[in-house]
Amino acid sequence: MWSEGTIGIPDAKDKDRYTVCHYWVKHYDEPSETYGINGGKISKLMIKVNGIITANYDRGWDVEPQDEPTRMAYSILLYQYN
Repeated sequence: MWSEGTIGIPDAKDKDRYTVCHYWVKHYDEPSETYGINGGKISKLMIKVNGIITANYDRGWDVEPQDEPTRMAYSILLYQYN
């Protein structure tokens, strides 16, 4: 099943500002040791910040999360879908 949405990550320096992370996740009911992130249910994941792909997983990492907002959004998505 595909899920799409946005996550607002508060700015570390200015709590009134947010970084908007738009995401797409393909997840299944059962985990996959072969294709899932950390052997879990997510087989595909994309996170974009300001139109730029900041994380991409398609049965393996193409672009790993590097910046703090992307890592935080990734953690939230792992909790929610994996």
